[in-house]
Amino acid sequence: MPLQSLSRTLSAFSAAPPRHPSPAPPKLRRRAPLVGALCVLSLGALSAIAYRSSCAHSSRRFHYLGSKVINQPSTRGLHSTTMEGASTTVPSIVVYVTVPNREAGMKLAESIIKERLAACVNRVPGIESVYWWEGKVQTDSEELLIIKTRESLLGALTEHVKSNHEYDVPEVIAMPITGGNLKYLEWIKDSTRDN
Repeated sequence: MPLQSLSRTLSAFSAAPPRHPSPAPPKLRRRAPLVGALCVLSLGALSAIAYRSSCAHSSRRFHYLGSKVINQPSTRGLHSTTMEGASTTVPSIVVYVTVPNREAGMKLAESIIKERLAACVNRVPGIESVYWWEGKVQTDSEELLIIKTRESLLGALTEHVKSNHEYDVPEVIAMPITGGNLKYLEWIKDSTRDN
């Protein structure tokens, strides 16, 4: 019985449109977008469940308490190559810092490298930042610094940026590097100081 009902429903969707316009469209035609939407939503829900179950989470989390940085292991695992399994690397991070212009970016990047607080600083010119500051929306042209360093140096790097930056509240945000080219990850370790 359910198979016949499904067959009738499918044939209603594939039936040719009426030659004469009817005063009200058939009920199945009104439900077709709803059926499609439900299919898309259920696929989205399945993707979210797969994502939450372990597919894409980092192996470490940072928690900030005032100006102190606390490194805390995540309760969720990562199912890809992680650095912690390799004895020749150290847990590493990517840090984003914005600066007001090219000169400030070059000066800060050089001081970070000279202090061996990072292995590499990429300078990305010409970014446009839109942000909330002092009760209103602000828009500024800035330069973005992308800093690769050891996780253990985040506190020292943050203090260095705060001491050498033109902004009252400089951006310093960190994300864990969960895997990658082993030689590059070894280079990050070898190019930075221990603490």
